[in-house]
Formats: sequence, C-alpha cells, structure tokens
Amino acid sequence: MPKEWILNSAINRWGLQKTKMVGRVAEEIRRCAPKTVEDWENYYYKNVRSKEHLEDIGRKLYVKISEVLRAEIDDVTEEECICYVINLVIQRTFDGYITEKKTIYEQLQDILGVKIEPAPDEWDRNFNVDFFIKIKDKYIGLQIKPAGYAFIPQIINEKNNQIKTHERFTELYGGKVFYVISVKDGDKKRIYNEEVIEDIRQEIKRLENT
Repeated sequence: MPKEWILNSAINRWGLQKTKMVGRVAEEIRRCAPKTVEDWENYYYKNVRSKEHLEDIGRKLYVKISEVLRAEIDDVTEEECICYVINLVIQRTFDGYITEKKTIYEQLQDILGVKIEPAPDEWDRNFNVDFFIKIKDKYIGLQIKPAGYAFIPQIINEKNNQIKTHERFTELYGGKVFYVISVKDGDKKRIYNEEVIEDIRQEIKRLENT
C-alpha cells in the first residue's frame, strides 16, 4: 500500500490508534483466540468497539491528513528541507554519539567507583583515547566503540593502527588502553564486553601498587 507511510505517520501523530480509541486489542484478541480473521472481526465489533466507531476514526484521520498535513506540507520550503538534512546528518548524529559515550562511561564510573574524565583533544587525535582514569601519576585510557565494529574489515585495519597508538600511550602515561564496546539494549545502551570491566579493575590495582 504506497500511501501506508502517510497513514501510519498520521495515525501515530494524533494517537488515533491508542487504547482509548480502539480498545485493548492485544488483550482482546487473546481473550477471543480466533481461528480466522472473521472470528476476530465479529468478536471485536460485538465486544470492543463498533464498526461505526472505527469508521468515525477513519474520517478523523482523513481530516487530519487532507487538511492539517496538506497545509503543513504546502508550507515547507526548500531551505527548510536542506537545513533539516544537514541537521539530521551532522548535529543529531553527533548528539547521539556523545550521548552514547556519556552513557557508557557513566556506567563504568559507577561500577568501578573511580572518576572517569573525557580525554583532551590531543589524546583523542594522537592516541585514540576517548576517556581516561587517573591513578596516582599514571593514566588508563578508554576507547568506546559501538557493537559490531570488529566485524567490519576497514575498522579492523583501523583497530590495528590504533593498537600502536595505544602502546605509545602506555609508554608515556603508564596505563593500558581498553576498548569498551557499547550495545543497544531496548532504549538504553549497555557495555557489551563486560569482561573488560575486570581487566580495567586489575589495571587500576596494578597502578595503585606501583
């Protein structure tokens, strides 16, 4: 159905598919346990909402699309479209990237009980280090990557190059650099390679005892 994306956008925008409008359909269909779509249709119209009620919702949807959406679409300018695309690709991608890193390092901070700080730009450029942990006069480096990066060939090459910069970081600042991989879990981000937490903890102990 070519126009379905318009219908989906509109019905979700104005909440015409919500429980208060169409009933608790997920619960009702389980209660009905239909063998055919006709069974479900008959049950729904008899026990949940009438067909006339759904038709009325459809008419409301049509008004929203034909009047409100059409007016909004007619008001969109070329410049607004250009600005939107640039903002989507540049600003929103950057914001999501920063939010993901912030979420992960705050989780690590709580788990390890140490302060984790953003690395200076020089460390980011020269050593591929996003965050650091200071232990006495030594530093542990952290680099956060999204899950799946290790399976992309060009990123594997990038990682091999970064290992050299991480070794230089260790030579200069005493601590190792660890990859922390983030993964999406529902609406949240969590640490995928949880084993790295113990590795970082051991490195903290090592530096505290030197």
